[in-house]
Amino acid sequence: MEDVRPRKVTRDTPIDDIDRRLLRALSEDARLSNSALAKRVGIAASTCHFRVRRLIDRGVIRGFRLDIAPEALGYGIQAIVAVRLQPTARGQIPRYAAGLVKLPGVLNVYFVAGVDDFQVHVAAASTEDLRNFVEGLSKTREVASTETSLIFEHTVGSAGIV
Repeated sequence: MEDVRPRKVTRDTPIDDIDRRLLRALSEDARLSNSALAKRVGIAASTCHFRVRRLIDRGVIRGFRLDIAPEALGYGIQAIVAVRLQPTARGQIPRYAAGLVKLPGVLNVYFVAGVDDFQVHVAAASTEDLRNFVEGLSKTREVASTETSLIFEHTVGSAGIV
């Protein structure tokens, strides 16, 4: 994955119709060449390159990712593990989150509001591997509790936000 996040986007980051068309086309196929993208949007290739680079520099485009099917690599089970930290661990949230994303099998980590502190999307090869993952989380002193929900099916939204 190429992560291109240079800075945080603010509400006053202007996005015009051409930018939205570029974003829509890239969300449908992020592998489009610059010339194909320019043709699809109806602008010159040089303008297209400049605008995409500007969207990256302004933090609107955060990255280009490869989406791998976990089951193709032997990870046939996916789950969401809700993690609640101990009240004394509140100051450790950034460090804990940084550690979570490095754990084997972790696909996504969400820091959330509510009863739980994190929702961790994880892939595992077996129920035993999933249990071992959750038990490993539960053994750390920062964790007050975990709750695991198996994912039967995962559908990615196609409408997007552009």
